[in-house]
Amino acid sequence: MKKRFGIDIDGTVTCPTTFVPYLNEAFDLNITLDDIKQYDFMPLVSVSEKEFASWFKKMEPVIYSKSPLAAGAKEILKRWENEHELYFISARGTHLLEITEKWFSANELKYHDIHLIGSHDKIEAARKYDVDIFFEDKHDNAVNLHEELKIPVILFNTPYNQEAIPNGVIRVNNWQEANDWVKNWAENS
Repeated sequence: MKKRFGIDIDGTVTCPTTFVPYLNEAFDLNITLDDIKQYDFMPLVSVSEKEFASWFKKMEPVIYSKSPLAAGAKEILKRWENEHELYFISARGTHLLEITEKWFSANELKYHDIHLIGSHDKIEAARKYDVDIFFEDKHDNAVNLHEELKIPVILFNTPYNQEAIPNGVIRVNNWQEANDWVKNWAENS
């Protein structure tokens, strides 16, 4: 039976290391993904929030247009595109829609919709699309989506999302583990 999937983009479909080389170059750092212990980059850089926001706004189109896919994401998403409805719901701002659509096209990924909300509060968008399951990398988003919508949320394991999770938020290490969990869930729901 077809299910509706709500899927975050950055750090979920794209590799969670995407920002690392840009941060290293711009702020003279030498970090790896393992050094990112929280979702916020500010503790890693030695500039003001205003300076960082300015850099980020300038770099967003570059970074998002060149983001590498997470390992295994394309193969699993290609399989799912014919089996389920895929709604990509991202905190990216709406001004990045064209860049995002071009990235999906260049990576040969299909979707039912791309919804850029400009904030991390994805509950209303997930509710609007009546998604049955959500895929996320941001800890508080995963927990809030699960608790508010009473749906399973797949949380892609990263160094920045290690807080405890409730039942109903399922931590996976890669797209194959996500696919295995989803296959079992879809067959039994």
